[in-house]
Amino acid sequence: SDYEARCVVASQQRHASCKSYGCVGYVPGRDCQCNDKCHEYSDCCSDYKAVCVSPRSQPKAPGAGPSSGGKIFGHPSASIQYPAYPGYTLMLAEEFDGPIDLDADPIWTWSDGGLSEGQARFVKENIKFRDGKMIIELSSGRPSHAQPCSHAEVDVIPDNKTASSGEIRTKHNMFRYGRYEVRMKAPTVQPGAPETDGNFVATMFVFRDGKFKHWREIDVEVLGDSSGRVSTNVITGENVKKFRLDMDRSKKYEAPFNLRGDFHTYAFEWLPDSVTWFLDGKVIREERLGDVPIPELSGKIIMNLWEFDKRALFGGEKIWNDRLPMHSEYDWFRFYKWDGDAQYPCADMGDQCLTEDDKYLSSNNPCDGIPQVGTVFGNAPCTAVCYAP
Repeated sequence: SDYEARCVVASQQRHASCKSYGCVGYVPGRDCQCNDKCHEYSDCCSDYKAVCVSPRSQPKAPGAGPSSGGKIFGHPSASIQYPAYPGYTLMLAEEFDGPIDLDADPIWTWSDGGLSEGQARFVKENIKFRDGKMIIELSSGRPSHAQPCSHAEVDVIPDNKTASSGEIRTKHNMFRYGRYEVRMKAPTVQPGAPETDGNFVATMFVFRDGKFKHWREIDVEVLGDSSGRVSTNVITGENVKKFRLDMDRSKKYEAPFNLRGDFHTYAFEWLPDSVTWFLDGKVIREERLGDVPIPELSGKIIMNLWEFDKRALFGGEKIWNDRLPMHSEYDWFRFYKWDGDAQYPCADMGDQCLTEDDKYLSSNNPCDGIPQVGTVFGNAPCTAVCYAP
């Protein structure tokens, strides 16, 4: 008569652990939870801290070999022995040794967007690959084939942009906890003058589309207002149409050297309870859950270059010094998945793990074949037509 109480329940309790569940978001009906908010509700599994809260990783020396025996996606180099980080597995590497077809690549695509406060419209043509680098060019003139509707912005962009630039991004909201690294050289606002300050924002970040339901963002931004200025941000918001200052938890770091004259390595580690930013391997900021909201939803990896409009409210006051074209150069990018995340990215970098919420208004451009599923506060999204030059 006590079989169920003694055997069935006991068996369920033995399996009620983060080791068996995986470190995922809230799942109704479970005896305990393995998400970053379980402490608030006093329902964490007993092994949550041991399994899901990883200490800050310390890298092994370069040359230590691949971080796992599994497949590295993207375009890795067989000649590179990638650094390994305990608790992380290298899953995506881009060396930019050759051009990436941004209309056919299974992981990467381009954005047709443009920030409302920026001067540039993003187009595929301003993402260039040469000499083993990816180069994003900010150039004068609005592209003639840019359509009013932007799939990336899910909005009509006013016909007042005076420049063109590029934004490369992953196709789907499927990157979450892990270590994100990029080796980048920031632009000079005038040729041969790395000490001259101006206005630009050169980036690597994770951002969730569509932003209207759940705005989630973690940024590294190199700015034009000082030769050593790096801005680090965590942005969270719910049911908002536009950015608000109260969503932003940003801090600026001043490097003791010029970031424009050479390549430097920018990184952040995103875990359920913390975000830590690095510059050339040195910690420049760390935030813990409770001090700032730590994003818990997956997003897209994005790199872009833009300048503010003539008000120059961000990116540098001396916008009058800008001489276009400007270029940011990317030597490589790497994503190391945190081993405690059992959901993202999807296996084989497909889309089978994506939830309906992950697919909400997730198209990047009219050529990517991704449907715009959902509405913007009850209004149907605009649509554009794939442009073939």
